Amino acid sequence: MINRRQFLGRSILGIGSAALATQIPMNLLASPASKALKKPLGFQVWTVKDQLTKDFAGTLKMMAGLGYQSVEMCSPPGYESSGFGPLMSMKGKEMRKIVEDCGLILQSTHYGFGELRDNLNERIDFALESGQKQMICSSFWLPKEATMSDWMKAVDQLNEVGAKTKKSGIQTGFHNHHMEFEKMDGVLIYDKLMEHFDADLVKMQFQVAVISIGYKAADYFKKYPGRFISAHLADWSPSEKKNVPIGQGIVDWKEFFASAEKYGVKNYFVEMDQEKFKDSAIYIKNL
Repeated sequence: MINRRQFLGRSILGIGSAALATQIPMNLLASPASKALKKPLGFQVWTVKDQLTKDFAGTLKMMAGLGYQSVEMCSPPGYESSGFGPLMSMKGKEMRKIVEDCGLILQSTHYGFGELRDNLNERIDFALESGQKQMICSSFWLPKEATMSDWMKAVDQLNEVGAKTKKSGIQTGFHNHHMEFEKMDGVLIYDKLMEHFDADLVKMQFQVAVISIGYKAADYFKKYPGRFISAHLADWSPSEKKNVPIGQGIVDWKEFFASAEKYGVKNYFVEMDQEKFKDSAIYIKNL
């Protein structure tokens, strides 16, 4: 099995500050990305983190210039060891202002399970200050030897987190990786998670990248209607055995967006190597 970091890769193009100046008009934020995607098109910052931490506003402007309308952050304290430490001094209101000045909206952020469990009040305050509506647990990151009982204990803890964020008007979510689509004692871990997450307190963020191991997002939207709040967009080429720009792989995107719209998905974030963002946005815009 490949994990998220192996699938996405870490290649980043060197783009000078002079190329980062283009913005999209603010009125595009309320506009659908295309006839197929009836919501704003967003991106996840993980693969541009090196640029982002060096030139926060410039990187956001560059992504807006490519046609992206929203951004999903990673929590700087929770992702300090992954390279987001330089952003830890930024206050929530400051982050929100910079994002919006760059022509984007910020409604969703990834958080580590540990910080949600141990520093939740502080993280809720930051989320409220920065305008977030969704706090997504990026993974439980349980050890390989974890039992199903360990998984269910983590589920119970995230349900408790969801109850607390709901009181503040924020929706808790859970993001899958390939690991949740492994079987344990003949049972798919992901299906077991869906059985035990509180459907109201914890919504799901589907990682489309699991198409590489045979699991299709549209099938899960249909199987669990109303359970998914957002999705990470990626595409896969079986012949090349690697991720490719949206529209150049095996995902049926017309089916995907139709199913996502029908069953309640709210936000969409492209997550792939930097050089694939432009072609992905163009494809979705024309779909």
